[in-house]
Amino acid sequence: MKSSAARLGQQLLLACALTFLFNLSARADDSASLYKTKCAICHAADGSGNILMGKKLGAKDLRSEEVQKQTDAQLNDSITNGMNKKMPAYKGKLTDAQIKGLVSYIRELAKKK
Repeated sequence: MKSSAARLGQQLLLACALTFLFNLSARADDSASLYKTKCAICHAADGSGNILMGKKLGAKDLRSEEVQKQTDAQLNDSITNGMNKKMPAYKGKLTDAQIKGLVSYIRELAKKK
C-alpha cells in the first residue's frame, strides 16, 4: 500500500514537471509571436532596429549592451509605460505575464547576436 502511494506520488510529480516544461515552451513561443506582432515593426525581427521604421524612430538595438545592462524591472517599465513618445505604452494592452515574457525574449535576442 505504501509503495502504491509512493508510485502515485512519483507519477503526479512527473506529470507536474512535464506540464511545467510544456508551458515554458508554449510561453516562449507566445513571447516570440508577441514580439513579432508588437515589437519587430520598429526593432526588427532580430532586435537590431535596423529596418526603415526603426531607423526613422531611432529604435534602440535591443541586443546592445546599453539595453541588456538594464534590469528586468527597467525593461518592464519601458514596455509598460512606453518611451519618449515614440514607443507606445503597453499598459492595459498586454498582461504582466506577457510583458515579462517579452523581457525574457529581449534577453534571448542578445544571445543570438
